Amino acid sequence: QVQLVESGGGLVQPGGSRRLSCATSGSISSSAAMGWYRQVPGKQRELVAIITNGGITNYADSVKGRFTISRDNARTTMYLQMNNLKPEDTAVYYCRAAWGSRTSVYEYWGQGTQVTVSS
Repeated sequence: QVQLVESGGGLVQPGGSRRLSCATSGSISSSAAMGWYRQVPGKQRELVAIITNGGITNYADSVKGRFTISRDNARTTMYLQMNNLKPEDTAVYYCRAAWGSRTSVYEYWGQGTQVTVSS
């Protein structure tokens, strides 16, 4: 059973930094791409950053230059370093793992962690 557990959320002042972690367990394919998404009430969940199995990263325009996605060498934990946080970064942040085979697509989400940017 694949599980993803986010941690690191909380209250942070504008301009501050926070690091989110996504701990994974279970049989996640080595070909999996992993990503961070966020959602605010009344809006669709949006992509924040992704990292492919080959280590290629991509970011939403709104966070480029401020956020960095990474993972440990064992590929069991993924991180999102968030710097220069803005009030509009306030959201529930989710991690996701996804991969496909010839016949199936697999997708797993964590339960989310709240990040609130406010003075």
